[in-house]
Order: sequence, then structure tokens, then C-alpha cells
Amino acid sequence: MKPAATVSSSLPLAALIAGATCIALSPIWVRVSETGPTASAFWRVALAVPALWLLVALAPRSAAPDAPAPPLGRLLIAAGIAFAGDLALWHTSIKLTSVANSTVLANLASIFVTLAAWVVWRVRPSALFLAGLATALAGVGTLVRTSLDFSPTALAGDALGVATAMFYAWYLLSVKLLRDRGAKVLRLMAVTSSITAAILLPIALATGETMLPATGPGWAKLLGLALISHAAGQGLIAWAFAHLPASFSSVSLLFQPVMAAVFAWSLLGEPLAPLQIAGGLVVLAGIWLARRGT
Repeated sequence: MKPAATVSSSLPLAALIAGATCIALSPIWVRVSETGPTASAFWRVALAVPALWLLVALAPRSAAPDAPAPPLGRLLIAAGIAFAGDLALWHTSIKLTSVANSTVLANLASIFVTLAAWVVWRVRPSALFLAGLATALAGVGTLVRTSLDFSPTALAGDALGVATAMFYAWYLLSVKLLRDRGAKVLRLMAVTSSITAAILLPIALATGETMLPATGPGWAKLLGLALISHAAGQGLIAWAFAHLPASFSSVSLLFQPVMAAVFAWSLLGEPLAPLQIAGGLVVLAGIWLARRGT
């Protein structure tokens, strides 16, 4: 009998880094978008939905009969609401503060996940997690200090970045519960993206933002945001996680904000102050420590 085919260990890691790079491009698309921040969040998921459902249809099916699916409606709606809040807040944050700050602060989500488990499920965090939390908060304070010199709106953008992390933590917890109940990754992405689009459309219309780009390149930017950053980025990371140890998740978590800052510097000419670099590195170190302590 031939041994079962295995995936080369280097391929999932390459997919993880490629996916993180795709997602790191998303704040660049948002910053140069011809639509408002909530509108770009809507198009991000709406334009990705057909591609995601196509991937669901093309995905190989297990030879074993599927077990009856438990009712997941409420959890799926909760995940959709959380993801809608995450995208709307983050896209607005990107418009108000530096790409580096908004992306680093949004990645505090993993810390909020552990804090939520502590408050809701009484899962006491380790001393290493608390050390990481203190380190991250020190870095956040440094980033906020640099924002005071960046622009009049940067402080508000930083606050929205932290709020983004809270909504993203809610989304991650919802996804974990859905995965624990047997939800498949691709179908989960397709369903939650569809729900998120349905939530964001009326919100974007109510805000009076510019909904439609005025030029062909404007549509191309939205397609890049939807297909490269959302569908390809999330899909590559989801596939890589299925073939890598859980500890590798920190690779994408720490790689994304670094690449986003590099893209913002090289493509948008967004400067990075020495104090800002130091603060960002301290936040990332704190996140890494906190994840090691969970």
C-alpha cells in the first residue's frame, strides 16, 4: 500500500507568509480607495463572496458521510456582526491614523481573546500572559504619544484601532466556537462574509459615504482589497493553519503589521518615527509574550 500523500512542511509556511502579506496590503487599498471607509469594508466582503462560494463548491468533499450539522445560526450571525464591526472600525482607523499604528493596534485582538476567556469563563491567565499584556500596554502608550505629532485625527484613529481589536477578538471567539461545532473553514468564511456584507451595506448607505468609485482604477483597488487581501489572504492562512502547529499562528500575527508598515512607507511615503518603530516593536513583543503564556 502506498503511503498517504503529505504536504511539504515548507509549503504551508510559505502559504502562511503569503497570506499574511496579502492581508498586510489591505490598509493600503483602504487608504487609496475612492469610497468611504465603511463602503470599502462593504465592497471588501461583497466582492469576495462569489469567489468564496465558488471555492466552497470546488472544494473536495470527504468520502465519509457528513454528520448532522448542529444549529449554528446564532453563532454565525454573531460572527458576522463582530466581523462587520471589526472591518468598519478598522477601515475608519486607517483613514485617521498611520497604517502602522492602526494595524499594530488591531493585532491586540489575541490579548482581548484571553481577557474575555478570563472574564467570561474564569480561565485564569498565566504570569507570562500578564507580563506580555503589560509590555503591550507600554508599547501602546508609546504609539499614542507619537500619534499626537502625526495629525489631529490620529489619536481618534488609534482609539478605533483598539476598538477594532475588541471586535476582532469577538469574531475569533465566535469562529472558534463554530469550528468546535464542526463548521468547515471555507464555508464559514463564505457565510460570515455574506452576513457581514448584508450588515455593512445599510450602515454605509446611512453614513452618506461615497459608495461607488468614480474610475476604473477605483474599482480595481476594491477588487484587490476583496480578492487579494480578503479571499486569497484569509484562504491561504486558513489552509496553512490546517497543516502547521498552532504556535505558527504567531508568525502571521507578527508578520502582518511589519509588512503593512513597510508597504505604507514604500507605496504611500508614510514616515516611521524612531519612537513609533520602538513602540510598535514593544507592542509586538508583548503580543508574542502573551500568546506564549496562553
